[in-house]
Amino acid sequence: MTKLAVSPLAPDRFPDLPVIEGVAFATVAAGIKYSGRDDVMLARLAPGSSVAGVFTRSATRSANVLDCQAKLVNSHTDGAAIVVNSGNSNAFTGKHGDGSVAAICAATADALGMPPGSVFTASTGVIGQRLPHDRITSKLNDLVNGLSPNGIAAAASAIKTTDTFPKGASTQLDIGGKPVRIAGIAKGSGMIAPDMATMLVYIFTDAQIGQTDLQGLISNLNDQTFNCITVDSDTSTSDSLMVAATGTSGVDVTGNADFADALHRVMLDLAHQVVRDGEGATKFVTVRVTGATDDADARKVAMATANSPLVKTAIAGEDPNWGRIVMAVGKSGARADRDTLSIRFGDILVAENGWVSETYTEADGAAYMKQQALDILIDLGLGNGESTVWTCDLTHQYITINADYRS
Repeated sequence: MTKLAVSPLAPDRFPDLPVIEGVAFATVAAGIKYSGRDDVMLARLAPGSSVAGVFTRSATRSANVLDCQAKLVNSHTDGAAIVVNSGNSNAFTGKHGDGSVAAICAATADALGMPPGSVFTASTGVIGQRLPHDRITSKLNDLVNGLSPNGIAAAASAIKTTDTFPKGASTQLDIGGKPVRIAGIAKGSGMIAPDMATMLVYIFTDAQIGQTDLQGLISNLNDQTFNCITVDSDTSTSDSLMVAATGTSGVDVTGNADFADALHRVMLDLAHQVVRDGEGATKFVTVRVTGATDDADARKVAMATANSPLVKTAIAGEDPNWGRIVMAVGKSGARADRDTLSIRFGDILVAENGWVSETYTEADGAAYMKQQALDILIDLGLGNGESTVWTCDLTHQYITINADYRS
């Protein structure tokens, strides 16, 4: 596959992420698909860590996803581990996929001295090809020997597929005079649409919180972050988001609103980075819908707009074709009224009262569309429902990347 240029929407550099006590990382080059780069990541979690997750609801989800879902309720008195490979999704591989997961979990458990029920795996890449899991298990000694609390940046790079940059985010807050740290990494660029979580995301904190409370928290925050992004409307078979709390800070964050806000910021930052790395993306687009009959209708309109190929290609061409937004509203299935609908590009009022605004000029719209970050604001004028989603444009490069994906 051709090496991809870094997205023009990428951050200047990978952020400096704090060490999370109780977590260590290692990476190796196993040659799953790529050559000359690390493609397997191992994260070891301290004994007593809580692990929660949300996963794709795809009917064809991978063996890894099914295995992780079954293990979420397990306790981890001997610690836990996460093993991720890129280049092969281990999805739609029948009993061979189940066997690969079992082999990786057993070998990892043996190497780290923990039960297989505390080993979580993920695979990302091409669908329908058997995973050469022996290439992973043969590298476990190297992974275990290479574990370091400072290895999170390398882990972020190892899990990439068509990503053009590694994604990381972190924050620190004080609770009761004690520091609590959160750091996370993500991969995702294409086959991105919300249906539980999106792509692969791993977040680590030294906070103390039980599994049930952590699960409820991230399920809620996921609906405000990763379930509000879309690159191409396609949901992966492997989408996984996992959060591990080691408890090493000694700070109990159960029910703490400040911790929830901090975790939300990290999740939203990572979600936005995925959109900014959307395959072929040149524009970062916020679609905000207000005035809907209810929030559900607002979301229908927001997603219909964000997923519309016509809207997205107009944005790519810097064409202020607001008629395509009218189309998206109309096809969404939400209640809408021509005469109460208004559309804005940022602060520019484009349409209202069933017609183009008297103050709008095509020149203003065209100038606005040249920006890298765009806001499309839609008010339905019917109620108090609202929704915000984030997306990107659709360029010819998206076709190039995906036409070449398996080569």
